[in-house]
Amino acid sequence: MNRFAKFAWGVVGWTILNILWGAFVRASGSGAGCGSHWPTCNGEILPTPESIHTVIEFTHRTLSGVDLILVLVLLIWGWRRYPKGNPVRVGITGSAVLILIEAGLGAGLVLLKLVGGDTSVTRAIYTALHLLNTFILLSFLVLTAWWASGGNAITLKEKKLWPLLLGLGLFGVALLGMTGAITALGDTLFPAKSLAEGLSQDNDPNAHFLVRLRVIHPIIAVFVSVYTFTLVSYIHSKFGGVTRKLSRLLGLVVVAQLIAGITNLLLLAPIVMQIIHLFMADMVWISYILLAASILSIHEKPLTEETA
Repeated sequence: MNRFAKFAWGVVGWTILNILWGAFVRASGSGAGCGSHWPTCNGEILPTPESIHTVIEFTHRTLSGVDLILVLVLLIWGWRRYPKGNPVRVGITGSAVLILIEAGLGAGLVLLKLVGGDTSVTRAIYTALHLLNTFILLSFLVLTAWWASGGNAITLKEKKLWPLLLGLGLFGVALLGMTGAITALGDTLFPAKSLAEGLSQDNDPNAHFLVRLRVIHPIIAVFVSVYTFTLVSYIHSKFGGVTRKLSRLLGLVVVAQLIAGITNLLLLAPIVMQIIHLFMADMVWISYILLAASILSIHEKPLTEETA
């Protein structure tokens, strides 16, 4: 693995850390820790830590700033190292565009005051779109690292139904992640003291919409998990090598995610479990992206076609 590839995987790791800290900001109620100021914090470049919320929010902004710099370094380095037509250029360009959008979305949360105790529909929609953009950003970063590590370019030609099957899986995981973001927001703003109270809130027609929407996420999780396990089983029977290993990895992380989700529910969504749950969601998404990249590689064919 060359230095650029190692750096690219390092950027993926840093971005995941930044994502998880962002979840900690939301779960700890620290989104307004820097007031309504951006990019400064409470009007200062280096703020006085007036409260723990300020420290938490400013730390997230620092992580995000470093992430932006890392992606820009990746962009410049990649354009200098790889020739025109190389897929790495697609990955680094997409990563740069998405990290800028991500920064804009983060700024919007603060400037529009969609933080703290805000329970508006706007915040729910914004939160879901923010999660979607994060997933797409991760896709470009992971593909950049994958291609730099020797992965082949992707093609949809002569791939039969595989683009559709994989696309449906990715769509399901994206939808699951978006509803999960809204559910986590509801858990933060309307915490339940017991599992029975939480179930009662979910069934209350007069409850806030963020509470009533919580039931949607686990339902989608069941459908997406069943579809993914079926797809993984089919892929495992059709492919060998790296693709088969990636299908096993996806199956394992989905199981881990289900366990994390159930544990999060039973423990009434403590901050630690919310972060673990989000981490596993990122791992499911990344595993899906890598599996799709392997199957849709220009040189990858099912075993039945290779031996025909």
